Amino acid sequence: MTDPDGPRTGQKTLRLAVLLSGSGRTLENLLDRIAGGRLTASVERVVSSRGDVRGVRLAEQAGIPVTVLPPAGRPLADWSDAIFAACREANPDLVVMAGFLHLVEIPADFAGRVINIHPALLPAFGGKGFHGMHVHRAVIARGCTVSGCTVHLVDNEYDHGRILLQKTVPVLRDDTAESLAARVFAVECETLPEAINRIASGDLA
Repeated sequence: MTDPDGPRTGQKTLRLAVLLSGSGRTLENLLDRIAGGRLTASVERVVSSRGDVRGVRLAEQAGIPVTVLPPAGRPLADWSDAIFAACREANPDLVVMAGFLHLVEIPADFAGRVINIHPALLPAFGGKGFHGMHVHRAVIARGCTVSGCTVHLVDNEYDHGRILLQKTVPVLRDDTAESLAARVFAVECETLPEAINRIASGDLA
């Protein structure tokens, strides 16, 4: 049976640059789906804000060129320029923030070509400081009965750009931040590749 959210015959293979800051779980998911033929893309460059993280090791093991650019001590504009200069070397169609925990300034030639996956239903529970377990604790504390994830275009504000795709999960009465995070991450693993495939096929722009 054909996966309706998977790649289509003749669909363009998108060249990706991936930005990360940590464990690389989202990068790992993308690579697994590319290898399995469920994502029509290739990861051409990884840019990490830290060098001592699993995501860097995963990329190196996969033979993907890695650039490490710590933000400390650098003006935002200069650091952003360095990030996108590294991306340009790979000539990507799309830049994917995959657990990248920093604000960047998007240059004109990348406007509309940078996406992020956020572990909540934006515009709720987004903005500075809302990442990882902070998001899930806030969702539970508010008493929400539904959460989920959002793929959105990235602009020059945290979690602000146009929403491209969202999927929901229930918040259960006995949920902890950890159990909710696991449920949300499982749907993130479906939603981000689907969004990339749909961008490649022209269904999302």
